[in-house]
Amino acid sequence: MFQLGKAIVSEEIIEEDFVCNLNACKGACCVDGDAGAPLDKQEAEILQKIYPKIKPFLRQESIKTIKKKGTFITTKDGELETPLINNTDCAYVYYDYRGIALCAIEEAYNQGEVSWKKPLSCHLYPVRVKDYSEFSAVNFQKWHICDDACTLGKELQVPIYKFVKEALIRKFGKDWYMELEKVAHDMSS
Repeated sequence: MFQLGKAIVSEEIIEEDFVCNLNACKGACCVDGDAGAPLDKQEAEILQKIYPKIKPFLRQESIKTIKKKGTFITTKDGELETPLINNTDCAYVYYDYRGIALCAIEEAYNQGEVSWKKPLSCHLYPVRVKDYSEFSAVNFQKWHICDDACTLGKELQVPIYKFVKEALIRKFGKDWYMELEKVAHDMSS
């Protein structure tokens, strides 16, 4: 672990490699697990506001779930997250012709319908950031469903921090990311 600004960063995001391999995992991170994507209050408000523009990209099951549960839910612990369909798929998942789970929010973004790409927690994946009052903890979430992504990342020699560059800049800013690159360079020297 090392400190970078107000963030405590796991060295794994520099040392480990990762590139999503959707052909292998089929987007399992969006359908496996027992919780939706973590959201902050501002993201929950954005989802509520842009939902009409995302709706055309959703499956009927998604629309029914969101109608019943809302565009986001609040957990027993008071955390905000995306709702799930039958405790599996994120409500914002759709499937392409190959059976790969994709994000309807991101598809609406890619098609110019909305200006918000997707929740930051999804954009950062496999990095998880936990914000505390004094600092943020930045960690690599190891999950067996991403073994193929780690293998592909190693083949392509892409460290995690480079794979999620855009998302880390979105979270911490460009200057912070440039400092992270310096730390990575120093660690590899």
